[in-house]
Amino acid sequence: MNWEDLAKELTQATPSKIILMVIDGLGGLPVNGQTELEAARHPNLDDLAKGSACGLTHPVYPGITPGSGPAHLSLFGYDPLRYQLGRGILEALGSGVDVGPQDLVARGNFATIKAGLITDRRAGRIATAECERLCARINAGLRQRAGTTISLFPGKEHRFVFKVSGPGLADGLTDADPQQEGRPPVPVLALAAEARRAAEVVNGFTADVTALLKDEPAANTVLMRGFSKFPAIPTMAEMFKIKPAALANYPMYKGLAKLVGMSVQSVGAESEDLFRGLEGCYRDFDFFYVHYKRTDSAGEDGHFEAKVKAIEEFDAFVPRLTGLKPDVLVVTSDHSTPALLKGHSWHPNPFLIYSKSALPGEVARFTERECGARGGLGRFPALQAMSLMLAHAGKLKKFGA
Repeated sequence: MNWEDLAKELTQATPSKIILMVIDGLGGLPVNGQTELEAARHPNLDDLAKGSACGLTHPVYPGITPGSGPAHLSLFGYDPLRYQLGRGILEALGSGVDVGPQDLVARGNFATIKAGLITDRRAGRIATAECERLCARINAGLRQRAGTTISLFPGKEHRFVFKVSGPGLADGLTDADPQQEGRPPVPVLALAAEARRAAEVVNGFTADVTALLKDEPAANTVLMRGFSKFPAIPTMAEMFKIKPAALANYPMYKGLAKLVGMSVQSVGAESEDLFRGLEGCYRDFDFFYVHYKRTDSAGEDGHFEAKVKAIEEFDAFVPRLTGLKPDVLVVTSDHSTPALLKGHSWHPNPFLIYSKSALPGEVARFTERECGARGGLGRFPALQAMSLMLAHAGKLKKFGA
């Protein structure tokens, strides 16, 4: 029997409430002897950790650097090695883009190219209004390729959703993104024969757009990744007999929540909006996924102090979480994003679970080293976080006689 079959057999509906608070990219590496969590002042998180069971989680497997999709799936109780989701479908659904059976979607970035090299993968994080203008320009001036229809949908800042519709478009494609600056653009490659048509369409589109935007000062090319079609995946209600809600600012995380059957709540763009939204819908659901992004953005930009500030900003909201008196409160991350590395990493994530049935360890501060050395839970796969949450919420029946 695997975990999914076990969950369907043992879970039971109860009125108890669970909050899963994901601080994106929280884990870090030392700069001048301290990680971002160690350098930050977060007294509320520290007080919470003192009364919680703590540990470290591996999102996929030790040493494996995860994308945001598989890292979140683990926390939601889905085996990320079984359910491999393209980033494009998450971004598309989170942006409200309709995706049908003949559609292929991807997550796109406007970027800067100079002398044949990508000099800024995010085009200076252009304003959302500028992204909207560029998408409208491309949609109006794009040469459509035979048998397909291509559209761009603007997202936040430099991000957009790419959608191509037509027959015979498979999603077995590599990313059209060198992943590092100072490198030339890379074409997509077909990973299987049935994806060759899609590769031709995407590469033709990229060439057309780069020519169309050659007069733009910063956003003069595009990078795309996560080519995907609509997958088949069971909902959290089917798996765990819960009624889940999601509160997130960014499209990708809204898309992931929609895929697993969460009710995505409408919230504004500020951190405050997440917690106001949580308070507003708290009566209506029994599982709440709340996503805080600013730590990850600062880590990806390599801004150590900005990530420290983002952690301290989050800490001020902790009383809003505990004030709701959930039966179970988990604070953790999907993956680590050390400012030192300017990207996702394989390092484990700090994790705490607070409930009346949790056995506290000896953690004095909510940091990577404290959680790992003194937290009581040790290191464990993030996939097991869901069973812990359900157990502490009284939503798991006894296994066996």
